[in-house]
Amino acid sequence: MTVPVPEQTVRTTCPYCGVGCGVLATPDGQGGAGIAGDPEHPANLGRLCSKGSALGETLSLENRLLHPQVDGVRQSWESALGTVAGGLRKAAERHGPDAIAFYLSGQLLTEDYYVANKLAKGFIGTPHVDTNSRLCMSSAVAAHRRAFGSDTVPGCYEDLDEADLIVLTGSNTAWCHPILFRRMVDARTRRGTKLVVIDPRKTQTGEEADLFLGIRPGSDTALFSGLLVHLADTGALDARYVADHTAGFDAALDRARLIAPNRAAVAALTGLTEAEIGGFYDLFTRTERVVTAFSMGVNQSAQGTDKANAILNCHLATGRIGRSGMGPFSLTGQPNAMGGREVGGLANMLAAHMHFAPEEVDRVRRFWRAPNIITGEGMKAVALFEAIQRGKIKALWVMGTNPLVSMPRADLIREAVSKLDLYVVSEVMADSDTARATGRKTVLLPALAWGEKDGTVTNSERRISRQRRFLKAPGEARPDWAVLADVGRRLGHGQAFSFTSAAAVFRQHAGLSAFENNGSRDFDIGGLADISDAAYEANRPVQWPLPKRGGTKARLFADGRFYTFDGRARFVAVQPPALAQAVSEARPLVLNTGRIRDHWHTMTRTGKSQRLSAHRAVPFCEVHPDDAARYGLADGGIAAVSTEHGSAELEVMVTPSVAPGSLFMPMHWSDATASRARVGALVRGVPDPVSGQPELKATPASVAPVAYRARGYLLTREGVAPPEGWWWARAAVTGGWGLLFATQEGSRAVAMLMRGLFQGYELAEYADHARGRYRCAVYDGARLVACLAYAPAEQKPDWEAAKALFAADAPDAPERRALLSGRAATAAAGPVVCACHGVGLDAITAAIGAGAHSVEAVGAACRAGTNCGSCIPEIRKLLPAALARSAA
Repeated sequence: MTVPVPEQTVRTTCPYCGVGCGVLATPDGQGGAGIAGDPEHPANLGRLCSKGSALGETLSLENRLLHPQVDGVRQSWESALGTVAGGLRKAAERHGPDAIAFYLSGQLLTEDYYVANKLAKGFIGTPHVDTNSRLCMSSAVAAHRRAFGSDTVPGCYEDLDEADLIVLTGSNTAWCHPILFRRMVDARTRRGTKLVVIDPRKTQTGEEADLFLGIRPGSDTALFSGLLVHLADTGALDARYVADHTAGFDAALDRARLIAPNRAAVAALTGLTEAEIGGFYDLFTRTERVVTAFSMGVNQSAQGTDKANAILNCHLATGRIGRSGMGPFSLTGQPNAMGGREVGGLANMLAAHMHFAPEEVDRVRRFWRAPNIITGEGMKAVALFEAIQRGKIKALWVMGTNPLVSMPRADLIREAVSKLDLYVVSEVMADSDTARATGRKTVLLPALAWGEKDGTVTNSERRISRQRRFLKAPGEARPDWAVLADVGRRLGHGQAFSFTSAAAVFRQHAGLSAFENNGSRDFDIGGLADISDAAYEANRPVQWPLPKRGGTKARLFADGRFYTFDGRARFVAVQPPALAQAVSEARPLVLNTGRIRDHWHTMTRTGKSQRLSAHRAVPFCEVHPDDAARYGLADGGIAAVSTEHGSAELEVMVTPSVAPGSLFMPMHWSDATASRARVGALVRGVPDPVSGQPELKATPASVAPVAYRARGYLLTREGVAPPEGWWWARAAVTGGWGLLFATQEGSRAVAMLMRGLFQGYELAEYADHARGRYRCAVYDGARLVACLAYAPAEQKPDWEAAKALFAADAPDAPERRALLSGRAATAAAGPVVCACHGVGLDAITAAIGAGAHSVEAVGAACRAGTNCGSCIPEIRKLLPAALARSAA
């Protein structure tokens, strides 16, 4: 049944992860919008996670890039694109077309991606087109191709509802794909589905597992090789399926026996006990409906492709693929990583899931009428940026991504781009690290953001959904596909780039997918090749394949027919597990990286939301208690994490969630949001030899405490630049911005700083310089403009009460006194636990103390945990301690 929505409400798709949730956006007429989940979208059925729920808080034009710039000077589009086209032409003439590279993004819409690849690979003639999806899903792509002959995700989200066992490996699904995790938990409630979580960290997902397997970093192939051996030895194979529909089983099993001949060998390699291994193997063996979902912990590895193939081997061996409630499932990281793969966004593919066999190259050449079609693979991301460093690449166009933060060895990349003859950045934010870097000729092009642009994205289950415009284009920002087409015309390829709308681009994309296909390729959306503009505008979410004849398929390979030359799936003999770089006496710890619950990538969007910034306001490093004691680290203190490639300074979080000998550092903070917290600068990123995906989960590292004289916070209505030498992290707060800092400066120097920053304002100050304490509140009449607290480092001030007071524009007399005394005038909510509803720690513990003795009761009392549920593991951990305090 169709759910009625207000006339002005627009159905669109969330711009964050690969779940691809439907969103109802209702513009408010002032540049913002009300946000709700779309109950009709099959991916989320009305639910949104904390990030999606806060999308309305991220639509401001603060720090937006609104006009083209050349070398920092505003230019017209005519002039800027003339510079781009001229620079590309010059690079091709002087150095050949392969001196030009494009670095694209899973944040782009499919239409943008398609035109970029057509321009680069078909008409400029450069094969060097890669994407940040190389850092995300390329090992899954390579594994799919080795096993299935195509990059095909065989299952769909309904399989999560219908499975009896869900194995999550290398995926903190509760935080990274929370809407899918709620489906898993709902299945457990409804049908008793078991959850097994395999991860070196006991994440929030692991806290919710029926069985948690804390494996040693990099040992996934040993665990799944042992499972394949167990399946063979216990008669649990589907012998007929293996014989009729696969090839290579004997070689794969022989290799598995060499790696993991028995449980003792698996235990030695993984660090698990034989009982834990046996429990997992027995569960997998006796449960037919098994989904194994894998994500970054598998993919972001120098052996990521082998890890994924070890998983696929086990599903092929049991015939558990393509049927309801079973199969391997790659959980995609970005909103359009799948769409980028469809159009050839990766350097080792052509459009429409075609590659470089001569007949495929010729097919794309003829369809595009492309005079300069490439005939082989280009350089993958890590190699591409190394080539820039060596001077092989002279012109680079970056679109919709921030490689100076997210790429491994990010400091070298910053140095490399300075050598480019032409450096073009299509960007939304003017202050991203990548936009602020410079080459010899730097062109910044203002792009449309979510809510302003129009096109399609494809989610993890192959479902194509529309992102629709509901806001006006700000300044001179333009669609990326239109900018690319304009450059194509300027380079003399007018007819090939005569697109007049996103719908026109999509029709051509769909037409290529069906061109000379006849079922020989998995990606076929020929049924949409003739879609009208009106139908495109109204198009509802649909899964591929969708050929001209025959309907869509939710699941693939149930018939045992694959896209290899003989129609058989391939088992893969994987390599023994090994880390790309071993720890040493100087670097004795293994540094793991990843996401946190409420932020996305490098925070250019989520960093604008005070709700999303409240849960984890500073960059941090998780350390096991044993390692904290060994290296002299204190919870809440500051530590330096160092590798041979770089260093960072982070707040210490002591937790048994990480294993001894391991560190965990989130990826989100950049030079725009923290002083020294770019994790990309620390990791080496040794690439997987098959996929080219860099190792981001296991870099040898050391850690040591860093002593600062004082800690404090500064709340301001407008952002201020921190003084040189401070350790700091910036976060959005209600009414402005917050700066959490550490410094070696004394309280008198900080008092002088405040007086200098806020000349002409009224300053109310409390100073006890003998004890190293200073507080200051700045007023413009009755309006609170800023407030600061400074104290010795071991007594760092808590800012929760001050944030609550700062949210009021003009505090009354008791609140003014509270700002200087440091004592709350009224009770604060405490640190945010539930970002969806803005519920703090103190409110949750109060609800527990008042009689809410279960997660459900807490939700009924204060709404915490009742939306996406990603905070439920934290609430569950709070219950015993709060109940004990209540009883006492």
